[in-house]
Amino acid sequence: MSDTNIEKKGYAFSKEGMNRLKEMMKDYPSSDALLLPALYIAQEEFGHLDTEALQYVADVLKVPKSKVYGVATYYTMYKTKPTGKHLIQVCTNLSCSLLGADHIVKYLENKLTIKVGETTPDKKFTLITVECLGSCGTAPMMQVNDTYYENLTEKEIDRILEELK
Repeated sequence: MSDTNIEKKGYAFSKEGMNRLKEMMKDYPSSDALLLPALYIAQEEFGHLDTEALQYVADVLKVPKSKVYGVATYYTMYKTKPTGKHLIQVCTNLSCSLLGADHIVKYLENKLTIKVGETTPDKKFTLITVECLGSCGTAPMMQVNDTYYENLTEKEIDRILEELK
């Protein structure tokens, strides 16, 4: 990684972001290994990872854009399009589905008056479904931003949404 800032359509890490990335490089054996944390920094700084942001990360790390794109679209923790202030991810894998995930999704759609994949008009909430969030023993569950909410009921969802408003 060179010291020069690579800028693509206005994308450039802040000085702090670039310093974080350089500091992390000491702990990672290659640019490929640094890809996940670099994408996190990019998402924090740019809000989401659109095509230009992914190209910027690829250029900074000197890895193929196809690899960066593949990683960013594989993991649900990376947002490739703008989302609301609160990203609601409902697990729909087997355990959660068996214990009511479909009902939870429908309840959230009705409560927020949006469909899966949409964002509320006030940009507060985006609702998506994801495969597994690793909390099978406490299903059904959802993750809002970085917080897990488990053993969900309609009453619990109402409480969570009210807290987030």
